[in-house]
Formats: sequence, structure tokens, C-alpha cells
Amino acid sequence: MTFSETALTATRAAVILPWERPDRQDEARAAEARLEEAVGLAASIGLVIVRQAVLLLRARRPATLLGPGQVESLAEAVRDDKITVVVIDARLSPGQQRNLEKALGCKVIDRTGLILDIFGARAATREGTLQVELAHLEYQRSRLVRLWTHLERQRGGFGFLGGPGETQIEADRRMIGDRIVKLKKELEQVRRTRGLHRAARRRVPFPVVALVGYTNAGKSTLFNTLTGATVHAQDQLFATLDPTMRGLRLPSGRRVILSDTVGFISELPTELVAAFRATLEEVAEADIILHVRDIAHPDSSAQRNDVISVLDGMTRDGILDTDWPDRTIEVLNKADLLGGVEQVRAREEAVVISAITGDGLETLLAAIDAQITGAMELVRYALPVTAGSAMAWLYEHGEVVERTDAEDTITVAVRLLKADRGRFEIAHPGVSCL
Repeated sequence: MTFSETALTATRAAVILPWERPDRQDEARAAEARLEEAVGLAASIGLVIVRQAVLLLRARRPATLLGPGQVESLAEAVRDDKITVVVIDARLSPGQQRNLEKALGCKVIDRTGLILDIFGARAATREGTLQVELAHLEYQRSRLVRLWTHLERQRGGFGFLGGPGETQIEADRRMIGDRIVKLKKELEQVRRTRGLHRAARRRVPFPVVALVGYTNAGKSTLFNTLTGATVHAQDQLFATLDPTMRGLRLPSGRRVILSDTVGFISELPTELVAAFRATLEEVAEADIILHVRDIAHPDSSAQRNDVISVLDGMTRDGILDTDWPDRTIEVLNKADLLGGVEQVRAREEAVVISAITGDGLETLLAAIDAQITGAMELVRYALPVTAGSAMAWLYEHGEVVERTDAEDTITVAVRLLKADRGRFEIAHPGVSCL
């Protein structure tokens, strides 16, 4: 089957961005970037985009969001282009969604529904599947209000009490509520299990480095390049949903755990923010946060602000410590699209790289090393020459900067994280601290 034949049998869609902001040049660019993102989201689940447009709103219409003329014009386009799905890149009320479907004669989904569909298609692990189902149900529950007429059917009364029975909509809402309660319990168990895993990593322990950033910023490509892993990575929004962890050895010889996480996006549905808390907790536990940015994207600064906004929200919710900016390294990725690392002007604390070409990765690894070293304290120990395991532990978890070997004693100066120093001294009480 040729591409054109495939396109004809695929779902034909229109992507519409309602835009309320002033029609200035910078706002026009922002609208085009937002529309391009919405088109990318829709295309990532196999929709064939045959029409896309930004529609300027003079006022939000309670019934349809769009103005009457805009709805009429869009309905004509749907008929002419044989469109079966219209994606409205905004949050629609249940009534607005129903009214637009009636007026356009096709299925209508809003931004929240689209992102939920993408997450549903991408989730691979048990945890990811549970989180997506929970988010879907939270979304559906809010729409069980006169959205589907068949839900108004009544069931019969019970026993001798008589009177009106339970309506179908009430039964559906109750079943959804019961399933949500069950899913939250299962997710709580997942969080406890992940907590045990994190506790085990602290006992190992290796510093954890978490990759965060806007979706499609290149986090998974960077993860694969640094670790040699084969995490799914492609030029697609939300290619990664489930956190993946691999070991990585830095230039200093110390080992860290690198964690790839789900990408952020502007106006992330509130259902997903709550449902993906377990995934975000990987960021909260990280010793270092690498904020990966697509520096070649025209809306890169706005994407940066969106990520920071989510992290600030995690801080307000008590998920993330307030010191997260102090342990964050900003990574400006995709420099190859702008002529190379040397052509990108970065702020002093940022590191410029290309995850595809590998350019700048040595600088990034050195920056991670320096960040860890900055959190270390210098300690001197005197060890018996027979304490081979203790010496090996110091080399594995710290940075030995000086060593003097005598006949029966080895004196070392080593940089250690505060937690590692405590663990070492508890595990080796016979070692003298100088």
C-alpha cells in the first residue's frame, strides 16, 4: 500500500487553536509555535492532519467556545475535507464538546483528551498503565453530566421502597468512582515499592542524576548517548512515559545513576499532574537535575518557563525541596541545528551540547562531576593496610585526592558526600578520622 493510499484510509483530522491574546508580532509567533506543537501531538497518535488554523477569539462563547461564524466555517471545512476528528487545542467543557460535535458532524476532542490519548498509547509499564487509566477516569467522570443522552435511563427501584431507581449516569459515575479508589490504592503500593527501591539505592549508594525538560527536548537521546542504552527515542512528543534508570561512570571514576523521565508540556492536564506524581518523585529524589532544553526550538524560552513552573508547583505541593535550583544544571541541546556548540551563546551556568553528535558531552560530564564535588567535604582517614575493602569503598564512592602509604598504615584525603561519610564511618568503626 502506498503512502497516499494509507493516508486515505487513516483518520483525517483538523487541528484548531483558539487564540485570545493580542495580535502582536511576538504573539503571532507564539500562536504558530503552539499550533505546531498541537499538530505534532495529534500526528504522534496517527492522525493525518489535513487542516490546521489559529482562530482569534474576541470572546469565549459558553456554548461552543468559538464564534458562530467560526463554527459555520469549520463545519464547511469538515465536509469539504472529509474530516472525521477535530482537535481543539484548548480545554472544552462537556457541553462545549457536545455542541461542537453536533454542529460539525464529527468527533471533537480537546487538548486534555488528546494528551490523555497519547499517554494511553505510550505507557508500557504496569505503573504507567495505572497512571494513565486513573487520569482517563478522572477526565471521564467530569464529563458524565448530560453529555450522553443514553446515560439518563433509569434502573428500577429496589424492594418495597419503590420510587425512582438509580439512573444509568449515577451508576456509571459510581462505577468510575469505585475504580478510581482501587487505582489510587494500587498506585500507592507502586509508590511504596519505588520508595523501597530508592532506599536501596541510598544504601548502595550512588548519586542520582535526573533528566527533566519539555517533551521532545532530546532527553532520551541524551540518555542513550551517555549510557549506551536503547531507550525509545525519536522526534516525537511524549516518546518516553515511564522512568528508566541506568548506571553511568563519570570522568572522575565515580558512578551515578541516570534517570530518564516523562517530558513536561504547557497546560498539562490537572488529571495527569496528580496521576504522575510517582514518576515526578524520581526528580524529587535526585541529587542533580539536568534540565534539557531544545535550544533550536523557536519557543525554547517559553518551554523553559513551563518546566520551571511545574517544578515550582512540585515545591509548593511538598514533593520537591526548595533547593532544587541549586542542584540543577541547564543543558542546551540540539546545538547541531544552530551550527554547532561554538555558535550557541549560553548563560554562564548552562552547558551547550548536541546529544546526536556527542559534541559538548565531555563538558556536561565534567559539570556533573563538579556539581557532585561541590556538595562533598574533604575528610582524612588513617586505615590499616589490611583494610582493603574500606579503601575500595572510598575509591568507589568518593574522590581520593591524596594518599600516603606507610609500612602498616595508609593515610588518605578523600572527598565524600555527607551521607556517604556517615555510612562509611558506621560501617568501618576501626578507621581513624584525622
